Amino acid sequence: MAMSSKKEVIVYTDGACKGNPGPGGWAAVLMYGDVKREISGGERHTTNNRMELMAAIQALEAMKEPVHVRLHTDSAYMVNCFRQRWHERWSRNGWMNSNKQPVENRDLWERLLAQTRRHTVEFIKVKGHSTDKWNNRCDELAVAAAAKHV
Repeated sequence: MAMSSKKEVIVYTDGACKGNPGPGGWAAVLMYGDVKREISGGERHTTNNRMELMAAIQALEAMKEPVHVRLHTDSAYMVNCFRQRWHERWSRNGWMNSNKQPVENRDLWERLLAQTRRHTVEFIKVKGHSTDKWNNRCDELAVAAAAKHV
């Protein structure tokens, strides 16, 4: 397999919610070489899963050109969707899940999928609230962003 000539960007993302649903925040740390950028935001009424997805979307949308992204997240929901290719079944089934119910967060999944077509994205599962410096930093930023929307 040929190596990609795309730049490689390391991204960490996290979402937080005070109550589920409730005020929520998302955050991402983007790293390319010696450059590090932190972004965050939130919503007044949302869910943790929406904030996890929004963190990834905002990080990928922030890229000025197509890149290879190593996206680290503690969201099993997001990682499993891509590793197990849930999104392919959802799309084939008219965005209905295995219980014949509409897929939750379809709007965000579609935005995220558009970004995975633009970039080469490798989803990497990390343990949340553990010893991972950048995951912990994203958690701090997401919690702070959620607090602004209480």
